Amino acid sequence: MPTQSTNKRIAKNAAALYFRMIVTMLVGLYTSRVILQTLGVEDYGIYNVVGGFVSMFSLISGSLREAVSRFITYELGTGNKERLRAIFSTSCFVMAGLSVIIVIATETIGLWYLHNKMVLPEERLYAASWCFQLSVASFVLSLLSTAYTASIISHERMGIYAWISILDAVLKLLICYAVMVSPADKLISYAFLLFSVGVIDQIVYWAYCRRHFEECNISFVFDRALFKEMFSFAGWNFIGSSAAVLRTQGAALMLNYFGGPVVNAANGIATQITGVVSKFVSNFTQAFNPQITKQYAAGEYESLMRLLIYGSKYSYYLMFILALPVFFNARFILEIWLGVVPDYTVEFTRWTLVFLLAESISRPIITAKNANGNIRNYQIVVGGVLLLMLPVSYIGLRCGLPVTFVAFANALTAILAIFARMFMLRGDFPCWSSRVYFRKVVLNVSVVSAVSCILPAISYHYLPQTWVNLIVTTCLSLLSSGLCIFFIGCSAAERALIVGKAKEVLNRIRTRKL
Repeated sequence: MPTQSTNKRIAKNAAALYFRMIVTMLVGLYTSRVILQTLGVEDYGIYNVVGGFVSMFSLISGSLREAVSRFITYELGTGNKERLRAIFSTSCFVMAGLSVIIVIATETIGLWYLHNKMVLPEERLYAASWCFQLSVASFVLSLLSTAYTASIISHERMGIYAWISILDAVLKLLICYAVMVSPADKLISYAFLLFSVGVIDQIVYWAYCRRHFEECNISFVFDRALFKEMFSFAGWNFIGSSAAVLRTQGAALMLNYFGGPVVNAANGIATQITGVVSKFVSNFTQAFNPQITKQYAAGEYESLMRLLIYGSKYSYYLMFILALPVFFNARFILEIWLGVVPDYTVEFTRWTLVFLLAESISRPIITAKNANGNIRNYQIVVGGVLLLMLPVSYIGLRCGLPVTFVAFANALTAILAIFARMFMLRGDFPCWSSRVYFRKVVLNVSVVSAVSCILPAISYHYLPQTWVNLIVTTCLSLLSSGLCIFFIGCSAAERALIVGKAKEVLNRIRTRKL
């Protein structure tokens, strides 16, 4: 098992990220409602379509962000401070160059599209232009701070990362009131205030990093070989990111062609639900991802293999505990939330949950492969497997299968991608064993999942779809999944550790009461 200090660090970071997520999610739900009411549907739509157009460039910048984070984390693992400084400075210059390219592209192609192709009310074109310029400025600002935010995550300072995110959420809450009382154009005021919050966030990031991390001081060092290495990594990572976008957008277009907008609505609702569920697990994986890269860089391969096994297994179990009651109660939950549930929404939701469960297993393997840096063949093979869902879905729909076959094909290719990732990790470090990983992770979670479904399936089948069934099925899902994970999914050493931690917590509670 991972060392006790590693476990404590991961647990502490995960707790900070969970707290961040809960606060930002609650504030986000409230502010989106207030801003919609304040701006009105038309202006709210204008901001989203203009901002969404600018955010398309994040496909390019996202690949570079991952490259920067990977290289900084890797050098922290090796302990090479000189190379770490060179990476930080080179990253800043790379992002500055990318910012110039994006500004040129947006101020030429972007403005032409805004004024000639985008469908906007004539009287709101002036406000939309301001939104466009401020969105570009906000995007460039986030690019320039990439190396600083990557440093905070790589150093595993998740606490400060969480507090800055909470500061951002509180400031956006204040924006709601400021926009309501603003005598100026509310859409322009909203865009300007959001940009101002971005400026404050980045100042805090810069100040913290310059004070706490010695490498976060830009020196006029441009390592050409390092630049080439980073761009090569980002380029191949871009292919993987593009495959994910093609899969998502291709599926949406296919569903629209064969089923119409109602089917797109069903798929969109399913994506919203599963997005909320997946956020809980992403905080856990973000907490231990830096450890995977650092252990690979330090050559601690036995610890790395153990961390991959435990990370994959418990990422899945965290997702499974949340997904199982939603899977069985999907229809009733949707009826409570929506009132009228579009056709196919339940089926889309269930298959999307299966897809997310498969992806949760893969996340630690993805991080380990990125730590290795040799990702060309990996991105080609795994991206190809994931893109298989498009031709498979098209053939199935052409043969008369229901539109939910697209969601099934997406889940199936995600499962196949687990085996492709296992295969592509061979030879990357001495202790990797696909056979051991399959037995301790894939087979383990499969058995636990099958056994856990028995009790809630019986409840779902025999009880009517009412609040009683929702409560009973949810309780049975949590009980059966918890017991199966403890007695089947955990080894004897893991069970002993869990029992020991539980006793320790109980003793602390008793001591405080006394």
